[in-house]
Amino acid sequence: MPVTPAYPPRSAPRIYVDVELSDGAEIRLDGNHAHYLLKVMRVRQGQPIKLFDDRTGEYLAHVTTLGKRDLILQIDGRTRDREQVPDLWLCAAPIKKDRFGWIAEKATELGISRMIPVQTSRTQNAAIKPDKLRTHMIEAAEQCERTALPTLDDMIWLKELLENWPADRHLFFADERMHESGEGSFRKALVAHAGPAAILIGPEGGFTDEENALVRALPQSVPVSLGPRILRADTAAVAAISLWMAGRGDWNGLPAAK
Repeated sequence: MPVTPAYPPRSAPRIYVDVELSDGAEIRLDGNHAHYLLKVMRVRQGQPIKLFDDRTGEYLAHVTTLGKRDLILQIDGRTRDREQVPDLWLCAAPIKKDRFGWIAEKATELGISRMIPVQTSRTQNAAIKPDKLRTHMIEAAEQCERTALPTLDDMIWLKELLENWPADRHLFFADERMHESGEGSFRKALVAHAGPAAILIGPEGGFTDEENALVRALPQSVPVSLGPRILRADTAAVAAISLWMAGRGDWNGLPAAK
C-alpha cells in the first residue's frame, strides 16, 4: 500500500537495522528483532513495519513471510531521508549505571550527534558497558522517530579529551561556581558563541579544583551557569542540551546548526 498521510498508521512497529536499506529490497530479521515483532508485537503477514538504518533514512516495509524465529520484510519505499543532525556533542562523566543509561537515552531523544563518556577523578562508574548504552540510544531513537543515531565514543580521560580538543568547537562547561559570581548566563553565551559545540557535564560531586582549572585553560572553553540550584549530573545534562537546542539547535523550526 502506498505511503499516504494516513498510512502507515502511527502505531506501526518501528525498528533500527544495522544494514543499508533501499527501495524494493528484501530483508530478513531474526534474533531480538524477530522476538520483538513475533512475540511482543504479534505481527501478521502484510502488516506494515517502519525501518531506519542511520545511513539513508526511514523506510516503510511489510511482512511477507513469518517463521517461528524469523520473518522476511519487503521494503515498499523510503518515507524520510536521514535527518540533518545539530552539531552538538555531549561529554559526560559516567554516574550510576542506571542514571547514565538514562542520560544516553534522553540525550538521544533531544538530538545530540555524539556522546563521549569522560573519566574524571571523581567518576564513580568507570566500568561502563558501551553495548548497553548503545541499546539505550537505539531504543530512544526508535521511540522518538529519529532517523539518525548519535556516535558513541570510548571512555576517555578528561585531560586527554582537552589535549585533543578541536580548535573550531566551543566547549560549554557547566560550572556551578559561575552562578555564585553572578556571571555565566548560558543564554548570553549561546548568542556569543555560534558554530559546532559540545557540553561538558561533570561527575557526582563535581570536578576537582585542578580539573576545573584545566577546563578553564582550554581556549574553546565557555563556562556557563545552569541556574541558582545545584543540579544532579543527569538533570544538568538534559537541562544544558535543552538550552542549546532551543538557542542554537533545531527546536525553532530552523535548520540544524553547523
